[in-house]
Parts: sequence; structure tokens; C-alpha cells
Amino acid sequence: MQGRVSPGRTRPRGRSSLRSDLTLLAVIGVLLFAAIAAGGMSLYQSFYSPSAFVQRYLDLLSSGRAAEALQVPGVSLDLAVLQDAGIDASASEALLRRAALAPLTDVTVTEKGSKDGVHEIVVDYVAGGVDGTSIFTVAQDGWVGVAPNWRFTVSPLAEIQLTVRGADVFAVNGFAIDRRQVSVDGADAAPLDPLHLLVFTPGRYSVTVDTAISSTPGVSVLADTALARTPVDVQAQPTERFVEVVQQQVEQFLTECATQEVLQPTRCPFGLQLHNRLAPDTVPKWSITAQPVVTLEPDGGAWALPPTDAMAHIEVRIQSLFDGTVRDVSQDVPFRVNGTATVLPDGSVSIRVGSPDGDQPTLED
Repeated sequence: MQGRVSPGRTRPRGRSSLRSDLTLLAVIGVLLFAAIAAGGMSLYQSFYSPSAFVQRYLDLLSSGRAAEALQVPGVSLDLAVLQDAGIDASASEALLRRAALAPLTDVTVTEKGSKDGVHEIVVDYVAGGVDGTSIFTVAQDGWVGVAPNWRFTVSPLAEIQLTVRGADVFAVNGFAIDRRQVSVDGADAAPLDPLHLLVFTPGRYSVTVDTAISSTPGVSVLADTALARTPVDVQAQPTERFVEVVQQQVEQFLTECATQEVLQPTRCPFGLQLHNRLAPDTVPKWSITAQPVVTLEPDGGAWALPPTDAMAHIEVRIQSLFDGTVRDVSQDVPFRVNGTATVLPDGSVSIRVGSPDGDQPTLED
């Protein structure tokens, strides 16, 4: 006799299997949702978060894409806003370019928190070999679809107030600049008027001078604070070649002075006074027996020749006012030389030579 399967015994197993399937689907759904949420959060942190916004700006600076960095929302502001922040209204944009950027490495971006919709982002980095830390603030600036836009609430630009003494041409991070090209006064720019230069932060900016006249190993400044003004003073030193040229010019000047057949050569730093008078039919004969050893010292925007000893020699015949006797005089005449050397706008050098003593020696009879 064949047995029959009771329908009532199979139903419980079907309901149990359904419950298991539903439970499995629920677990899969939860895991899938968690994976999607985690992926979305990772995507947000990598591409759409305030930290990612700052990271993209830093990536542009690191790769030298200055023009694109200026297009980042909140970076480029009008002069009125910059001036309200203490940046000079005439500040030049000459350094906001690829050629003036130093590399950024070892960049770490961290969001420290937010308040009233403003996010504080801390950046650690190495700029041109110098460790630095900068703080930026970022706020939302609308949406693109479901993704938020961001902008800097404070522009990351800053100002270097630069004074270069002893040179009109210098370089910043290797980018050559002429003060007359970046000064608001143009060709009339005074040598000691500070230059106002906009720069990106963060960044290290090294100012160097390397011309035929003057040079300096350089002065570096780390621009790490948004909308800050940093004074930088660079004193160039005269090159050996420049000192040699001034030496030659001074020697030539004194040699020409010695050709004047008078007791007191005109506009010259040496001469001789007499109690008596020159003998008839005689003229003084000058020569330079010891030229001064020229040195140059910075003097504002020019160069000073410190007082230096030299020696002239005179050959002359003197007649006594007392008894009319005539005698030959051969005498060394010590004198001192000082002066200035100024670089003119056309690149030539104007040298003025004088005497710090003023009084000229008197021949004792």
C-alpha cells in the first residue's frame, strides 16, 4: 500500500525557508546600504569635502598651475576687499605665476571642525625645504547637483612688502623682476620705496640679487598666513667687478686732476696753499704717488666710498714775498678721498669724488 504525504507537514518547512530568505535579503540589504554609505562618505571626503577643496588648491600650487589657482572660489578678490584686509591697493600680481612658485611637498590636510557653517582646515607642508603650517577657512557656496560647492571665506593671498637696497633688478624664486616694472611709480620709482607684491599662501619666496654691480645670497620668507603683510629687507653687496670699475674711475679722475697746472685743482680733493707766491714763469706740476684703495659700503639706495687716504706730489718754484728769493719745492701732499656711486636708470654709474677734510694743506716756508 502506497503511503501519502500529508500536505499539512510541508507547509511549516516552506514558511521557515521564506523567513530565512527574507532574513538573508535583509542582511544583504543592510550590508549593501552600509557599503554604499561608506563609499559615498569616502567619495565625499576625497572629492566634495572642505578638506578636498583645500587639497585641490594646494595641488594646483604644487604643480605650478598659478592661473588655475587664481580661479579657485575665494582666492582672487577685488582690490577694495584686499585693501580692507590691510593689503596695499597698488600691490603687484607679478608673483602670481608659475615661474615664481616654489614646490610644496609632504602636504597633510586636516579639518579641525566647523562653526556656523565655516570649516577650519589646517595644512601642514614643506615649502622649499621649510616646514610650515597654515590655517584656512572654507564655507559652502551652493550646489552642483547633489554635490556641495566650497569657497575660501578669507582669500589665501598675502603681501610681501619688499625693500631691495643696492639693486633695481632682483629675482624671486629665480623669477627676474625690475623694480620699475612692479612699482606703481614705474621708471620714477625711488630706490628705497617698498615694493608691494601679492603672493600665494602657503609658499616660500627667496629674494636674490645677482647682477654685475651687486649680489646677495638671498633672503627667504615663508608666506603662511592669509591676507598678511610680511616686510622683507634685502641688502645687496657690491661685486668685486663693480669695486674694480669704481677704483679705475677714481684713479682716472685723480690722474686728470693732476694735469691741472694750478695750486688748487678745480673740483679736486687735493691742493696746496702758499704764504708766498709762485715764481715767475713757473707752473705747479702735480702727480699722484699713491692712489686710494677704494671700498664701497651700502648707502641707502646707492653706494658710499668711505674716506680713504691717498698721496699727491707737487713740483713748484716759490718766490718769497719778504726778500724775493726763489726756491724749488718738491713736496708730498697727503689727502683723503670719499664719494658716492649711484646706478642710473640706464644702467650706467655716476661717481662723485670729494674730500672729507675740506681744508687744503699750506706750504710752510
